[in-house]
Amino acid sequence: MRFQDQVAVITAAGAGIGKATAEIMVQEGATVIAIDVDGSRLDALEAELSGAAGKLIPRLLDASDQALVSAAVGDIWQNHGRIDILVNAVGGSTIIAAPSATVDELSFEDWQKVIDFNLNATFLFCNTVVPLMKQAGHGKIINLASIAGRGLSGASSSAYAAAKGGIIAFTKKLSHELGPSGINVNAIAPSLTLTERIRPHWDKRNAEQQAREIERTPLRRVAEAGDQARVIAFLASTDADFVTGLTIDVTGGAGG
Repeated sequence: MRFQDQVAVITAAGAGIGKATAEIMVQEGATVIAIDVDGSRLDALEAELSGAAGKLIPRLLDASDQALVSAAVGDIWQNHGRIDILVNAVGGSTIIAAPSATVDELSFEDWQKVIDFNLNATFLFCNTVVPLMKQAGHGKIINLASIAGRGLSGASSSAYAAAKGGIIAFTKKLSHELGPSGINVNAIAPSLTLTERIRPHWDKRNAEQQAREIERTPLRRVAEAGDQARVIAFLASTDADFVTGLTIDVTGGAGG
């Protein structure tokens, strides 16, 4: 098992890509501290994984609250003595009512919401966990960007593109800062992925629109959360010990 006896912190673990990642890691032996703002989702996930090789420990927490993040990371360190893996899965485009708004349609308030939601939690957890990983002399950090961060998504706002482009740049910069301390920092850039949050938007598309999306993807399907989670798990494993500073486009071959 790839994650036997390792401790992983996963944000937004109650649903979507974060949940799928938690499932893989717990099934492969990790102790996963699952961070989310939805307690019912965390409870359901804990029950689902009760017989797995590892263990899921739910933690109800707003990942954008600096004081709460600091306290939570301190508790994790005190209780487990290590944090081997950090997966920053908080983010998304649907935090605003019109996620595909053009720049002239965006309000400044919506711009700030998207930027804050997609950047702040990732910074806070990296800022708080990195000193502990440095002390241990190792660690794996995986951030969630988006193909929108490459400027390649016609369905996303400029705010979301800017935020996820920031994640890509942040990941690269941290890899240079933290490599000498034995810490790998990578990201994935998903295309449209049918998580619980995105599926309702997908279902509102007519058959022609859905077919067009599938047709422009060489693998001829739309991603599921597990497609993204399996790449995250690779980056968190020893198989990726010599991989850092990379953002992997997980798009089925589509350009955006």
